[in-house]
Amino acid sequence: MTALPLKRLDDVAALDLPGFDTEAARAAEARQMTLTKPPASLGRLEDLAAFMAGWRGVAQPRIDKAQALVFAGNHGICARGVNPFPQEVTAQMVANFKAGGAAINQLCRVAGADLEVVALELDLPTADFTAGPAMTEAETLEAMATGAAAVDTGADILLLGEMGIGNSTVAAALALGAFGGNAQGWVGRGTGSDADGMSLKARVIAEGVALHDGLSAMGKLAALGGREQAAICGAVLAARMARIPVMLDGFICSASVAPLFAARPEALDHCLIAHRSAEPGHRQLAEKMGKAPLLDLGMALGEGSGAALALTVLRGALACHNGMATFAEAGVAGA
Repeated sequence: MTALPLKRLDDVAALDLPGFDTEAARAAEARQMTLTKPPASLGRLEDLAAFMAGWRGVAQPRIDKAQALVFAGNHGICARGVNPFPQEVTAQMVANFKAGGAAINQLCRVAGADLEVVALELDLPTADFTAGPAMTEAETLEAMATGAAAVDTGADILLLGEMGIGNSTVAAALALGAFGGNAQGWVGRGTGSDADGMSLKARVIAEGVALHDGLSAMGKLAALGGREQAAICGAVLAARMARIPVMLDGFICSASVAPLFAARPEALDHCLIAHRSAEPGHRQLAEKMGKAPLLDLGMALGEGSGAALALTVLRGALACHNGMATFAEAGVAGA
């Protein structure tokens, strides 16, 4: 269990966060130059090996334990009619996760990740953010603490996902609050909104973001976010303190940590974005954060599904990095 030393949300700016181990990363890069392949021929797989080395602090990192966390919450903004499905679906999907029947269960099984689902007061939705803050500062800190406590400090990689009816609206609001632009540019179909539904979402988001304009970056997490978004932020910070790299899922997961980025960009240096979501706002969100998603498969499911798939790529990167022979070992003339 990892406790976050936060008494106020804005204390995030002063947290003592471990940095990247450049010596370990350089050692990993040096090893790549000795392996039986042309330099850089494995492309981003080589970059991933160095990334893992720098955050795990060893030249040949391994993934012996992968943890996947899916946080679930409900949202008061649904009272504005922004979602075509009732909020009861959140609890029903949580039950499906726990029974092993969702996509994330299958993908975690294939990728070798231990899945845990954390439901956050599903019977108590957050408030409508167009009428006031979605959460109090105390509620936000409590959700962040729950997310932090769920992190297994013995893990080598943390995969993050979410579930919550209405949270594509929340994600777009957080992205708009952090990076500006216009609401239409951040809005997508979510769980199946038609053109009229997307137009309504954009109006509601613009209204809510305008209401809370002027708040600090982390203040906007409380004002516009939900419990699962706050829990994701808490888990990201706890993972950083334990030097555990993080695989963020798609649009909603990436938008969940937009307040952290806005408050302190380097707080996400240990995070990868697993895939580019089909949600239209995700491309610009990833660009704003300076992170290139690993995969682009037209997915927009959530649940951490893209993160689980990306774990297989990361495992492949480390298998090559650690298992390939060097030119000397193979008796091959190197460059």
